[in-house]
Amino acid sequence: MSNVQRGRSMNSFCKLGSWLVAGTILLGGGLLRGQMAAGISQANGQSAAATFSASAAAKAKTNQTTSPAAEAAASSDSGGTDVTLQQLIGVALARNPGIKSALERYRSQRARAPQARSLPDPMVSVGWMGNITPFSVQQGDPSSYRGVTASQDLPFPGKLALRGKVADRQAEADWWGYEQTRRQIVAEVKAAYYAYFYDTKAIEITEKNKDLLRKLESIAEARYRVGKGIQQDVLRAQVEVSRIDQKLIVLQQEEQTAQARLNTLLYRDPESPLPPPAAVKPAEFQHSLDDLYAMAHENDPGLERDRRMIEGGQDSVKLAQKAYDPDFSVAYNYWQRPDMPDMHGVTVGINIPIFFRSKQREGVIEASHDLNASHREFDDRWTTVNFEIKEQYLAAKASQNLMDLYAKAIVPQSSLALESSMSSYEVGKVDFLSMLDNFIYVLDYEVNYYQELSNFETALARMEPLVNTDLTQ
Repeated sequence: MSNVQRGRSMNSFCKLGSWLVAGTILLGGGLLRGQMAAGISQANGQSAAATFSASAAAKAKTNQTTSPAAEAAASSDSGGTDVTLQQLIGVALARNPGIKSALERYRSQRARAPQARSLPDPMVSVGWMGNITPFSVQQGDPSSYRGVTASQDLPFPGKLALRGKVADRQAEADWWGYEQTRRQIVAEVKAAYYAYFYDTKAIEITEKNKDLLRKLESIAEARYRVGKGIQQDVLRAQVEVSRIDQKLIVLQQEEQTAQARLNTLLYRDPESPLPPPAAVKPAEFQHSLDDLYAMAHENDPGLERDRRMIEGGQDSVKLAQKAYDPDFSVAYNYWQRPDMPDMHGVTVGINIPIFFRSKQREGVIEASHDLNASHREFDDRWTTVNFEIKEQYLAAKASQNLMDLYAKAIVPQSSLALESSMSSYEVGKVDFLSMLDNFIYVLDYEVNYYQELSNFETALARMEPLVNTDLTQ
């Protein structure tokens, strides 16, 4: 072969190699850009809930698009105006880092499904055999060559689809994990709000009754000065005032704790001031225990998550069984040889699972145990849901009955008894201790009513994540 022919052959080989490499890079770049565009579209244009429910998608979209200015306006103090529960829930949904973390975890898992369904990256290699100079061959030696090889691994049909289904089920499980976190944060905000409401109301009632007790103390002192009373009555009134001061200290500490808890859930500084809570009215609770069981079994996010894990485990078992099926590889080869025609070749390869006893078989066993574990986790969650429903239902019913008893009987009766004893004490028909006992009863019963109201609403709030129904309205 002449030098001119060798130069032309060298140029044609280099051009072919360059085109193959460039084509591979462009193909890979196009796929990469497509995946990046899909990822950006998924991150910006799709809410986490779009796959499962329109209503949940609207909530997730609201959470994602809330501007910092809107969040600041929602969370700022309103000049002493009472803050409502719905305002705090809106801020928590927009700002709480636990909710955002769960949402990002779902998005991360969702991005794995396209990866699981994709073929392995193709391989392109360029090489030569002969002289040490790159891409040069030895003249007169037919075994010397320069060549280009392009290869692609091909999993056995069905494997990629199963891998994608496993990734989809895991993403759906993470979605329900996000939904559980979101509902739980809402329930925690409600519980903290009701505690804040009770503490505020208890402080208000206690301070009002402290003023009343001061008047009783003044009456006892006046009677003592004119010789119609005894010093013991004055001292007992003073002791009771100190006892109320002690109770106020405890209530104020509990109120500050409730404020700090709310601020934490709202992702605010624990020391940030909060307006006083708006009034809370008892909810209309008409659901039976059996209805709540049925609603929880259908709507609990923990059960839904475990159901997706079971479905994913079943697909994982099928995928492990597919591992017995061999994978393939296909390669195209092009060679240039000195003084001989160019050569083209195709190679087809197949892997042989000869180590199936320690590899494929153990993979099936592993996947089967994981599936069994998912079934047991579902059973455990089922019984846990039943217990939580029963526990909160009994707590709500007990508090509801006590509220009715306080509102309709105990508080009115004790108030009348206090008024009667105060009138009788002023004319000397009742001793001071009897009047003071009636006063203590009224104070305790009024505070107890709001304690049971808080307990009642909190019990309903703790059931809401399980049944996916607003019970506190």
